Amino acid sequence: MELFFQQLINGLSLGALYALIAVGYTVVYGIVQLINFAHGEIFMIGAFGAFATWTVMGRPADWPATTALLVLLPLMMIGGMVAAIAVAVATERFAYRPLRGAPRLAPLISAIGVSVFLQELIRLFFGTNPFIPSSSWPVRIPGWPDAKSAVPFPSVTGISGEIISIGGVTIQMPAVFTLGALAICTVFLWYFVNRTKTGRAMVATSQDPDTARLMGINVDRVIVSAFAVGAALAAIAGVAHGLRYGNIDFRMGFLAGLKAFTAAVLGGIGNINGAVVGGLVLGVAEAMATTFIPGQFGSSAWKDVWAFVLLIMVLVFRPQGLLGAKVVDRA
Repeated sequence: MELFFQQLINGLSLGALYALIAVGYTVVYGIVQLINFAHGEIFMIGAFGAFATWTVMGRPADWPATTALLVLLPLMMIGGMVAAIAVAVATERFAYRPLRGAPRLAPLISAIGVSVFLQELIRLFFGTNPFIPSSSWPVRIPGWPDAKSAVPFPSVTGISGEIISIGGVTIQMPAVFTLGALAICTVFLWYFVNRTKTGRAMVATSQDPDTARLMGINVDRVIVSAFAVGAALAAIAGVAHGLRYGNIDFRMGFLAGLKAFTAAVLGGIGNINGAVVGGLVLGVAEAMATTFIPGQFGSSAWKDVWAFVLLIMVLVFRPQGLLGAKVVDRA
């Protein structure tokens, strides 16, 4: 029983990470019917933005827990969000907006191109950046062919390496941070969508953009707002990823983006609540599969396989997703 609850906590924390990224997919898709495959790289940009903020601050270490939690961590999160939002807004303006009336394949290919561009940009910049001390980078990840693949993420006193033991269940503080961030962001997103003028404009635009434009809504501004909100949540997920694993990598957004897209589809693409539920379900399914499936099929190497098997099953038996969001074809 202790093992079950341990894996449940592990799965929920992993699923919260997926959910924070998945919301960006589903918010953008709900408004412009675009699957932004570069969103995983926005998540990666947020993590590197937080790292760059820490570097600009002089790479502080061993701060007291109170100062680290109230000053260092918020500043790193703000830096990550600023970087992610700036890149997301620029991507929307220069890569997606000119293709808004084009066939759907064109923005999809553009998104893949943006994804590769951002990966290479971060690889080249952080691979030759003189502000990063040689003693801190690169770090070898076992099993990775490229030694120059990972950047050590800053430790935050009070979170990094800290654990809480409840009975026989061990809870890592980065997991608590991730779950808390998801809860706060979900409440914020609900308030933003249902209680603000911009949020109601996003709902109207998602239902009928042409009518929304006739009613005086600036659709372009609403779309930019959707990209910005999704990028901010992805940046928070990037910080959570760094705290959880202790390093960040220019390729980290690819698989995380695929998992988040899986979570969005699992919950119901276009449904914000569905993205949260889908992320949590996916994380728990991965954790349980690697523990309770016997033999080599239950090894950690198979966790990605079971995640996408779950996606295929949902698409076959319930293509609208767990929460039943209906996708409207506006073509």
